[in-house]
Amino acid sequence: MSEEDIAKQVRPHRPAAERAYRDELFLRTPEARPIRILAEYLEPLRRFNRYRVEDTIVFFGSARIMSREQAEAALQKAREAGEDATPFEARLDLSQYYEATRELAKRLTVWSKGLGEGERRFVVCSGGGPGIMEAANRGASEARGLNIGLNIVLPFEQVENPYITRELLFNFHYFFMRKFWFAYLAKAMVIMPGGFGTFDELFEILTLVQTRKIRKRLPIVLFGKSFWNEAVNFEALVRHGTISPEDLALFFATDSVDEAFDYVTQQLTTYALHDPGPSL
Repeated sequence: MSEEDIAKQVRPHRPAAERAYRDELFLRTPEARPIRILAEYLEPLRRFNRYRVEDTIVFFGSARIMSREQAEAALQKAREAGEDATPFEARLDLSQYYEATRELAKRLTVWSKGLGEGERRFVVCSGGGPGIMEAANRGASEARGLNIGLNIVLPFEQVENPYITRELLFNFHYFFMRKFWFAYLAKAMVIMPGGFGTFDELFEILTLVQTRKIRKRLPIVLFGKSFWNEAVNFEALVRHGTISPEDLALFFATDSVDEAFDYVTQQLTTYALHDPGPSL
């Protein structure tokens, strides 16, 4: 018996171990967390580069706000069923923000497409889900523009909307990586009424701008004065000395699509049009 035959008897054939970067069990372990985080940076970066996306206009707002059509249908159904119409009337009132988002995103997309050839500029971006996010992607889609959805995998609410450009739909696991991509490419932000998620995103951005961690000029629109005045007493923060009076200039509050459009386009034309690269 040859030495080779003896070796085969001592060491029977075993299937080769899977390469680490193909081992899904390993990639789900705590030890592989840095790889997963890096993937949520590199994979979006690759697609943004491929589609020549270098800057965005980001829309934040509630996932629970319906379109006017949906809200009217829900109210009519409740009335026909003899239910208390009060919550449905509230939904109908809130639907004004869906329609305002849709119109503003559409107008901004038409404006950005008219800037000329070259890199795609000021692409509408949302969190990818329903409500205000859907309205932003829908408006941009109606203007036949590329638009982005930075979706997050959650156990409720966050189902991707159908208006996102398919090649620019992302599903994130980590909130902080999703937030990075919101901030990194943004050249303007529009904040519609929302809940905990919207407040989290708004105040993180305001903190980064206030502390100059975001050094670029970043126009921030708070849309819906009655909502924001009731939900956040910014004047009280100044009065108590927890923010400075000049911090109130970090955002522009309005109820008008026309005013929001004029403010954002003027700011982008002045401060961002000739500075396409991200700056964070």
